[in-house]
Amino acid sequence: MKYLCLVYLDEKRLPELPDEDCVAYDTAIRTSGHCIASEALESVATATTVRVRDGKVSITDGPFAETKEQLAGFYMIEAKDLDEALRIAADIPPARVGSIEVRPIRPIRETVAVAAAKERAR
Repeated sequence: MKYLCLVYLDEKRLPELPDEDCVAYDTAIRTSGHCIASEALESVATATTVRVRDGKVSITDGPFAETKEQLAGFYMIEAKDLDEALRIAADIPPARVGSIEVRPIRPIRETVAVAAAKERAR
């Protein structure tokens, strides 16, 4: 099962996490076969938010909400179940100074394809 591990932290605490620790963990999780994709994000100051309301596009600088912790990166992982995903997330270095949100991936493409196949079979 696929899970997305969203890494949140107060950007002011980023210097407490040596890049080498993060890269070492990334190498280990990729070698284990659990990591599908992972990336660190640039500062929230570089973010741009896009909204569409009533057909009109609105673009604003910065994140969509003011928070103490910002989205700093992600890991897309493969785990046999939520317990394994949580164990993997607990080892992500930024968990020491921030938090890791673990969410199952919703297989939307597969769900739509199955529904379409059932409809065609009728």
